[in-house]
Amino acid sequence: MFRNTVKLIECPRDAWQGLPRQIPTSLKVEYLRNLIEAGFKHIDAVSFVSSKAVPQMADSEQVLAQLEMPADVEIIGIVVNEKGADRAIATKRVTTIGYPCSVSPTFLRRNQDQSVDENLLVLKTIKQRAAGAGIDLVVYLSMAFGNPYGDPWNENEIEKAVAQIVELGVQTISLADTIGIADQELIKRIVTAAVKSATGCELGVHLHSTRADAGAKILAAYDAGCRRFDSAIGGLGGCPFAQDALVGNIPTESVIAALNQKGVKLPLKIDKITQLNAKIAADFT
Repeated sequence: MFRNTVKLIECPRDAWQGLPRQIPTSLKVEYLRNLIEAGFKHIDAVSFVSSKAVPQMADSEQVLAQLEMPADVEIIGIVVNEKGADRAIATKRVTTIGYPCSVSPTFLRRNQDQSVDENLLVLKTIKQRAAGAGIDLVVYLSMAFGNPYGDPWNENEIEKAVAQIVELGVQTISLADTIGIADQELIKRIVTAAVKSATGCELGVHLHSTRADAGAKILAAYDAGCRRFDSAIGGLGGCPFAQDALVGNIPTESVIAALNQKGVKLPLKIDKITQLNAKIAADFT
């Protein structure tokens, strides 16, 4: 049901979360409004996590309260525990909760202070709360393409993890190359394997990359059967808990160009946003 529909998720939350200087709430609201006006229908906009851990996202409730929400726009809010899920639900603006899982115990401990078993138990609780509130859920399988810690990793582990998440009734999974280590061949192998385990589920990728390799990575995922792509205008961002050096998001411009090669035309007008994004990158890094 999902295989032939291309979905682009714009990720300002991931672009902003590691910036050292606080972006004013009003500027975040302006940026999100511009995304909606440009035609973006799926936006990873906010997170509901500790303000000490991610101070850039401390104003998530205030941002959403000032944002006019068209009925056809999906707003994703990232959470790492039940408290975050409750905050997301309480906004009445978040339409999809995003929750990170991983086969890497070290990443889970660094990112959300959980063991693998605790991570799955929290997922079950969050899924129940989201369903009760009529909110969708996307699970991110972080470090899906390997990790820098020496934690055990192989394709079979990823297949098992995807199958386990699907068994819980999760309808959307995104494979995350959290530190940007995957090349085209690895992306093809992992996405192909995951697609087999994700029957009836929407499978996406959340890749990090240098700009030079971004288009080829998107095409590798597309050719392996992926139709859901996370990206950020300008390629800004990275996970501050994965490792010391941030590897940027896949630039939205590169995704649009790569999909054009496949005959996929996305009705987006990003020129104005590209200018605003450049200002944010210059003023708050």
